[in-house]
Amino acid sequence: MASSLCLILFCFIFRTFSISDAVVPPADTFRYVNQGDFRDFVTEYAQPEYDPNYRSLPPFTLPFQLCFYNTTPGAYILSLRMGINRDQSMMRWVWEANRGNPVGENATFSLGSDGNLVLAHADGRVAWQTNTANKGVVGFAILSNGNIVLRDSKGSFVWQSFDSPTDTLLFGQFLKIGGPTKLVSRASTTNNVNGVYSFVLEPKRLALYYKTMRYWSSSFPEVNSPNVDIVNATLQIGRTEYVENYFNAFRCRLSNSESQPTLDFDILSYNSTLSYIRLGIDGNLRLYSYRNVRSSAWSLLFTMFDRRVSERGELVVDECQLPERCGKFGLCEEGQCVGCPSPNGVFAWSKDCNTKLPGCKASDFSYYQLKGVDHFTVKYTPGTGPVKQRDCESKCTKDCKCMGYFYHTDQSRCWIAYELKTLTKVGNSTHLAYIKTPIQ
Repeated sequence: MASSLCLILFCFIFRTFSISDAVVPPADTFRYVNQGDFRDFVTEYAQPEYDPNYRSLPPFTLPFQLCFYNTTPGAYILSLRMGINRDQSMMRWVWEANRGNPVGENATFSLGSDGNLVLAHADGRVAWQTNTANKGVVGFAILSNGNIVLRDSKGSFVWQSFDSPTDTLLFGQFLKIGGPTKLVSRASTTNNVNGVYSFVLEPKRLALYYKTMRYWSSSFPEVNSPNVDIVNATLQIGRTEYVENYFNAFRCRLSNSESQPTLDFDILSYNSTLSYIRLGIDGNLRLYSYRNVRSSAWSLLFTMFDRRVSERGELVVDECQLPERCGKFGLCEEGQCVGCPSPNGVFAWSKDCNTKLPGCKASDFSYYQLKGVDHFTVKYTPGTGPVKQRDCESKCTKDCKCMGYFYHTDQSRCWIAYELKTLTKVGNSTHLAYIKTPIQ
C-alpha cells in the first residue's frame, strides 16, 4: 500500500515538473512594440470625421493578421483582422484582446519562454494576458480558421481565442454552456467598450438581449424535455436540399444529449468558410463572407432584422424589432419610424422624440393610451397573466422605474417596460400601450 502511494506521488511530482519545465523555444518567443508608421489601407470602422489608424504585426496566416488599431487616437486594441493587403479591401476586426482597456504608444505584445501571452502598457503594466505561464506552452500560432492558439508539446490547445469572442463568431467557432456563452456588441464606432446588446446561448434557446430585455429568441422542440439542454452552438454554412440550385443554409448547429438540432437562419447562394457573424452596434446580427474578388472582397449574405423576403419566400423579421431603431422613443411600422407619441397625439418622428421622467408619486403622473402598439419585448417574452388590466397598471404605478405598460386585452397579458425605445405598430387593436407622462 505504501509503495503504491509513493508511486502515485512520484508520478504526480514528475508530471508537475514536466509541465513546468516545458518552455517556448527561443526562436518562437517574440516581443513586438506598438510604434512606427501606420498602414494606409481602408478599415471597416472608417468615419468621415475620423479615420482610424493601425499597425500590422508580423504574426499572420492569410487572410488573418494581428494588428494594433485605434478608433480613438492613442487608445489601441490588439486585434485580429481578416483581409489581405494586395486587394486593399476593407479589413474586418474579428477578435479583440483588450476591449475596454486600451494601451498606448510603445505598448508591447509578447510571448515569453514561460508560455504567457502578454499585452502590456509601455510602463510594464499588464493590460491583458492569457495566464498560461508554466502550463506547458511550447508554441503560438494563428490557424487558418482565425483561431489564435497556444499549444503544448502534444499539440493540444492550452489557450485559444475561440474561447473568448467579443462581438464576432467565425466559421466553426462555438458558443458553449460552461464556456463562452455570448457575443457582446461594441458601444459605438469610436468608443470600443462593451455595448448594450448581447447574443446569448442559453440551455433552451439562442437569444438577443438589449441589456436584460430579450428582443429575439429561438427555441428548439428537441430540447423541450426537462432533462435535455443545449450544450453548444457552432456557426456553419452547408448545402441544403436545393442542391441543383447551389443553395446553401446559414445555420447554427446545436449539440445536446439526445440530438443535433440545427437552426437555419436563411438560404444563401454562396458558401465560404471565410465567414463570420457580427452582432452590430445597432443590435442586428449580420453574416459576411470573404470572397477576394476584384469588385468587392466582402459580401453581406444575411441580416437578421431587415426589410425583405428571404430566399425561402419568408418575410424577414422586421427592423422595428430592433430596440433602438427609432432612437430614444418612437413608433415604428414596416421598418420605418412613423411617429412620435405624446399625450396630445402622434406627431412626426424625429431624433429628438423622447419621453419625460414621470416621477415616483402616483399623483405626479398619468397614463396616455396607444392602440395597436407593442413593445420590442412583447413578441419574444411571455409577460405575466392572465391578469386584469387594473392589476397590470397598479404594478407599473407602484414601480418607480416603470415607464409604461403593455396589455393584450384578448389574452389578459401584461408587460412592464423600464425603457420604451422603439414601439411597433401592429394590426391588432387589442394590443394596448399605456405610457407614463408627468402631470404639468
